[in-house]
Amino acid sequence: MFSSLPRLLCCLLPLTAMSVFAQDFPSRAVTVTNSFAPGGNADIVLRLVAERMAAGLGQAVVVDNRPGANGVIAAEAVARARPDGYTLLLVSGAFPTLVATSKKLPFDPVKSYSWLSMMISYPLVVVVAADSPYKTLAELVAGAKAAPGKLTYSSAGVGSLFHLATESFDATAGIDMTHVPYKGGSAPLAELLGGSKLDLTFNTLSVVGPQLKAGKVRALAITSAARSPLLPGVPAVAETYPGYEASSFLGIAGPAGLPAPVAERLNREIRKVVAMAEIRQRFAELGGTPVSGTPEEMGSYVEGEIARWTRIVAAKKIEVQ
Repeated sequence: MFSSLPRLLCCLLPLTAMSVFAQDFPSRAVTVTNSFAPGGNADIVLRLVAERMAAGLGQAVVVDNRPGANGVIAAEAVARARPDGYTLLLVSGAFPTLVATSKKLPFDPVKSYSWLSMMISYPLVVVVAADSPYKTLAELVAGAKAAPGKLTYSSAGVGSLFHLATESFDATAGIDMTHVPYKGGSAPLAELLGGSKLDLTFNTLSVVGPQLKAGKVRALAITSAARSPLLPGVPAVAETYPGYEASSFLGIAGPAGLPAPVAERLNREIRKVVAMAEIRQRFAELGGTPVSGTPEEMGSYVEGEIARWTRIVAAKKIEVQ
């Protein structure tokens, strides 16, 4: 009996040390790795949240921008990091589409992470140029059915959320439009405004909002499950095609195996920040809706998005990399 005591103590010591460590968390700066370049919408949101999380945690929250490889560089770095809560990942709507369009990744998209909390959701807006003959979504669909393959839509690249969201709409509406991919979130809109032969684009309100206000584009629909208070006069796609929904998002995760007290503390601080009136107002100005919740809710949502976009990729025979 007593001969097994040293082995038992060896097993318990790491758990005790981790418990003490978790109680002291954080004792130094926390880093959030961001797969996007500085200055973009995702970076702005993250820095807004990081600054206020730092006040709650009593330690600096540093943003580490690591763009490249469609987000793989940042995601892999955090997946391989020590699960102590000091290295986190900004997860966006591009993460599930990356998984859906990749043959192989250097991490497990579900098992490699400890989900913490969502922060913001971005519906997409279906827009056409101001001089487009299509004034409603019904007219657009009718035009697409009358001339299969003739209508063109732009996106920020093959496999992007904008691409897959439009392909999902095609499947839902029973139409066939031609995809014209570009690089970057604003390039498709610039091309639409440039008098090209492009007919429409799906993009975030943060990108199309200024052009909407200037009267240079017309919004036919929004892809949130219901109308958005940010564009109350624009119908949701789901009003015509029940069940259709497509949104981007931003949330925070850590490496798999975060101690429960650390994950709970981080979740609490993120939710506290997202609930702030000034943050909710700022998110609205950036074209998004505040969304927070439990780690389990975030994990369920991300897994659901991966499954959904994987089905679209398979059904539409989109080439994976």
